[in-house]
Amino acid sequence: MKSASMVSMRAPLAAAAIGFSFAASPMVAHADSIFAPVGPVGAGDRIILLDALVIMLAIVIPTMIATLVFAWWYRASNTRAAYRPDFTYSGKLELIVWSIPTLVIFFLGGVIWTGSHKLDPFQPLPSAAKPLEIDAVSFDWKWLFIYPEQHIASVNRLVVPVGRPLLFRITSASVFNTFFVPRFGSMIYAMDGMISQLNLEADKPGTYLGLSAMFSGDGFSDMKFDAVVVPADQFASWSAGVKGAPLDRAAVRQLLKQSRAVLPYTYHGVDTSLFEAIASRKLPPGDGPTTGRGGPGTQNVMAHGGG
Repeated sequence: MKSASMVSMRAPLAAAAIGFSFAASPMVAHADSIFAPVGPVGAGDRIILLDALVIMLAIVIPTMIATLVFAWWYRASNTRAAYRPDFTYSGKLELIVWSIPTLVIFFLGGVIWTGSHKLDPFQPLPSAAKPLEIDAVSFDWKWLFIYPEQHIASVNRLVVPVGRPLLFRITSASVFNTFFVPRFGSMIYAMDGMISQLNLEADKPGTYLGLSAMFSGDGFSDMKFDAVVVPADQFASWSAGVKGAPLDRAAVRQLLKQSRAVLPYTYHGVDTSLFEAIASRKLPPGDGPTTGRGGPGTQNVMAHGGG
């Protein structure tokens, strides 16, 4: 009777845990997460995760139910349950045990493989509008965003027009980092001596969290930025009214100095060769680890689809 009472107590607890997880999902969706996307790439990421969750729950939920049912049926007080201490093998049971996980792996692999290729970060997004080019550079511990066509730059604040494709070129002037705006979708690496690319789009005005998702030292927790999505005319007014010192090699040397919790500020007048100079190490890297960087003047361009 003791085992039966324990099972009767655990059953509602398990049901309550499952119910709470689904009830909490709307709260998660309203946070700065990929479950509340504001663009086509983020929406694609969410679909992949939800599809994978549903496929895995096809095993998890029946297994949890079967565990409770078996524990209840084979309790000590149930005289109707067959007692078979000599049972060792069942071909049918083996078929079920191995075939279902195999099918789940095939389904998961197909869903993730197909979705990942559709969301290839190097593939331009379908749009009649010309992508806005943005060069992103990670420093210790801040982000620099260069707008080559507008000849401006911004530190720890990314301003983009709503509904227009965004073409990012991404590198690091110090250690390994990761560029990630959760509600835009698709996290990608920022590496010293390498240029990566990322195509994104934001379809809803607002201010969203951007961050580095790779631990990079003492100031990592403060390496965040605001991703501000505004109407096209407001972006044009902002870019035309940006003020500040010119972004030249002397300014980059100041950015290379380690600093934490840097407030946003802007540059007006940008040396457009700086991004290539940083990526090719013609400008020395920051104060992070220097071993394994290779010689000066070398550059690795990430191959299509990753590297």
